Amino acid sequence: MPAFMIVQVTISDDKAYAAYRDAVVPLIEKFGGKSLRNGKAERLEGDAGGIALFEFPSLEAIHSFWNSNEYVPIKELRRGAAKLDIWAVPA
Repeated sequence: MPAFMIVQVTISDDKAYAAYRDAVVPLIEKFGGKSLRNGKAERLEGDAGGIALFEFPSLEAIHSFWNSNEYVPIKELRRGAAKLDIWAVPA
C-alpha cells in the first residue's frame, strides 16, 4: 500500500540546505520515493516554511530509506541548515 512522507521545513541556511536537498532527493528516488510537491505552500496557520511531499510504495520503503546507512551522512548535511518535521503516513 502506498505511503507518504511529509516534510515541513523552515530553512535557516539556504546554501547548506540546498546541498542536503540535492543529495537526499536522489536517495529518496533510490528507495522508490517520488516527489509530489516541493516548495512553498499556502500557510493558513502557523510558522512553518515550505512543504515537501513524497510518495513511496509502502511505509516499509520509507523506513528503509530513513534507516539506511546511506542516509546517515546526508542527514548530517542539514544539521544547522533547517528545522524539519517529518511524518510517514499510510495512504
